[in-house]
Amino acid sequence: MELQGKVIAETPERSGTSARGDWKAKDYVIETHETYPKKMVFSVFGEERLQRFNIQIGQEVLVLFDIDARESNGRWFNSIRAYDVRQVDPAQYGAAPVAQPVQAAPAAAPATGVAEQAPFPPAPEAADGGSTDDLPF
Repeated sequence: MELQGKVIAETPERSGTSARGDWKAKDYVIETHETYPKKMVFSVFGEERLQRFNIQIGQEVLVLFDIDARESNGRWFNSIRAYDVRQVDPAQYGAAPVAQPVQAAPAAAPATGVAEQAPFPPAPEAADGGSTDDLPF
């Protein structure tokens, strides 16, 4: 999954030691640019990822992430882990095309004696004055 937004907050770096060795992690909060902005907190796990992503507050980023849930003492918690964070040009964060204003219709042209062209030609009439279709009604 992915989400684009502006980094608005970060938490202090966490570190520890597990059976696999030392680890580091840090959380960041991004805010989207929708009419009603949404916020999402995500974690970056691993010293090498923290250095490679080099996330700074105020940056426009595209976050690619996985969502997982875990249970602890009968309660469930979501975990959103970023596996890639890409910097985005701030001028492109609203990449959706913007609707152009509709131009007003030109002023009425002077009458030329020619009837306005209809979108469909008139239906031909039968020679006997009856209908040309073969519908029973």
